[in-house]
Amino acid sequence: QVQLVESGGGLVQAGDSLRLSCAASGGTLRMYAMGWFRQAPGKEREFAAGISRSGSYTKYPDSVKGRFTISRDNAKNTVTLQMNSLKPEDTAVYYCAAGYAYSSSSVYYSDNEYNSWGQGTQVTVSS
Repeated sequence: QVQLVESGGGLVQAGDSLRLSCAASGGTLRMYAMGWFRQAPGKEREFAAGISRSGSYTKYPDSVKGRFTISRDNAKNTVTLQMNSLKPEDTAVYYCAAGYAYSSSSVYYSDNEYNSWGQGTQVTVSS
């Protein structure tokens, strides 16, 4: 399994942008579908964005669609989540996740599909 480390979280104001990064080690991400999940205090972890092995396919929940963009650089073994027009309800710990994918077009939105997780990075959006 690959090891994942997130970075880029912080405290911002509503309307600001943040860029989260996920760096992998211990293996190549080329065979993994990647995702970002988030967990707010007192709430269950939820899907925030997903991307296929090839990077050609992405998925987002309605809550972030049009504001968040997930991308990947397989050569650098990194995945990025660009978050724009942030809202207070985006406040959460954000986790990067990797799930082995046999298909280059698969995008996973269920956390059951992922088997490697980072430690998380805190994003706080003030109103």
